[in-house]
Amino acid sequence: MNRKINYEITKEYPSIHAFFKEKHYPKGLVASLKRNPLVWKNGEACMLYQPLQIGDILTIQLPEENTHSSLQIVPIHVDLDVVYEDEDILVINKPAGMSIHPSINHYEDSLANAVAGYYAAKGESIVFRCVNRLDKNTTGLTIIAKNLLASAVLNTQGKNREIHRTYYAIVEGEIATDGVVDAPIGRVDDSVILRGVDYENGQSAITHYHPIRYNNGYTLIQCTLETGRTHQIRVHMNHIGHPLPGDYLYHPVFDHISRQPLHSYRLTFSHPITGEYMDFTCPIPKDMEELIG
Repeated sequence: MNRKINYEITKEYPSIHAFFKEKHYPKGLVASLKRNPLVWKNGEACMLYQPLQIGDILTIQLPEENTHSSLQIVPIHVDLDVVYEDEDILVINKPAGMSIHPSINHYEDSLANAVAGYYAAKGESIVFRCVNRLDKNTTGLTIIAKNLLASAVLNTQGKNREIHRTYYAIVEGEIATDGVVDAPIGRVDDSVILRGVDYENGQSAITHYHPIRYNNGYTLIQCTLETGRTHQIRVHMNHIGHPLPGDYLYHPVFDHISRQPLHSYRLTFSHPITGEYMDFTCPIPKDMEELIG
C-alpha cells in the first residue's frame, strides 16, 4: 500500500539517518529510501546525510513491494470484524476456527486470505504482516501492519514487551485468588506443536491471572503475559491443574465447548507512526459466554 508520511521536526538532528534510527526505521527500508528519491525536506529532494532543524518538514514515501508469499495468498470474501483501521494498522476481532496464515490444509480459509479479500474488494492489495499471532481456535484482537515501517516498529515494541495483551480464558475448577505462574516452556520431545513446562531447557514464561467469575464448575479468568511463548496460557493453566476445556492438544474434553475458550480481550500499544497511545477491547464470544453462564 502506498503511504506518504509528513514529520514536523521538533528538535535538531545531525542527519536524516539519525532521525530514522530514533524512529526505528529498519535498515532495509533506509537502504531503499537511499536508493530511490523518496525523501524530501521542506518539499525538496534531499540526501540522508543532511541535517534536520526545528520546524523542518520531512516527507517520506514508503516503498512497498508485494512479496512472493503475499502474491500467493488467495483472496476470499468474508465478513471481517474490523475494530479499527487507519493508514498504518488494521485491528481485527478474529473468529474461532481461522488460522492466521495459509497452510496445506487451510490454503484458502486463513485470516491472511480474508484480509486479502477485504482489500481486493476495495481494488487494493496488501502485504500481509500480522503482529500478534493467535492460535487457530483462539479468538479476539490481532493487529495487521499495513506497511513495512509499521510492521518494523510494532515488532520492535513486541520484542521490548511494549505491546500489552490481556486475555480471557475459561478453566476447569475454581480459582478464588490472583496468582502468577512462573514456569519455563519448551517443546515436548522435540515436537513441532506440543509445548510443556521444562525447567531444564525451556524459555522463561510468566503468566498473571485474576479470577472474574466462577460458575458451572468453570472459572473465567483474566490473564496478562510478561512473555509470549507458544501456547503459554494453555500450558501454564494445565500445569497448575486448571486446564482449558475443549483444548485438543492439552485437555481434549469437549463436553461443553468444541475449542479452547481463550480470547484476546485487550491490546494496548503506541501507534507505530504517530506514537499515540492505542487501547482496544472486545467482548468474549458467544460460546464462552454460554459456557461460563
